[in-house]
Amino acid sequence: MITKSTLPPFVLSILITMTGIQSRAADAEGEEGFVSLFNGKDLTGWGYRTNQFDGKTQSDDGRFTATNGMLVVNPRQPRLVQSIWTTREFSNDFVLKLEFRAAVNADSGIFIRKPQLQCRDYLVAGPYKQLKNYKPQDWNEIVVTVKDNVAHCECNGEVLEDALKLPPSGPIGLEGDRGQMEYRRIRLKQL
Repeated sequence: MITKSTLPPFVLSILITMTGIQSRAADAEGEEGFVSLFNGKDLTGWGYRTNQFDGKTQSDDGRFTATNGMLVVNPRQPRLVQSIWTTREFSNDFVLKLEFRAAVNADSGIFIRKPQLQCRDYLVAGPYKQLKNYKPQDWNEIVVTVKDNVAHCECNGEVLEDALKLPPSGPIGLEGDRGQMEYRRIRLKQL
């Protein structure tokens, strides 16, 4: 068995350096303090309320898949509303950032400790049809800042919800409702 005390000092130094590099890489691509909630390869850290998908590239029903660095909500016929949740809960103040791309008229949502923020093809499906910075069928960024159990939510710098009330603790979730949605760079920073 190899232990810290049996490793030569230079090997131990290399291992410590590599661990720091890996930690920073997981630090959400250089954004200090942010931790990735989605590894881009599989659904580790996510699941339905009854099971987890650690190490799997798709949910048991195929509704959610991990592919090419994206967490994809796949359309389903007949229509089936399904939600995937982080296996962790968050009780402190935080900033959640993610990017999404919605197919035409796609409908999804982001659950923040359970209350839902609509995330969809806003200009077609609403409710935020007046957004000027929304890019249809392109990548858009959602930023949610939670302080004292109230969320301030923006899409590409425009306010979606200024004071969404939240419970004291809960997971982050993504809803699959209608059409294809793609999410990437899902990251969170504790405040």
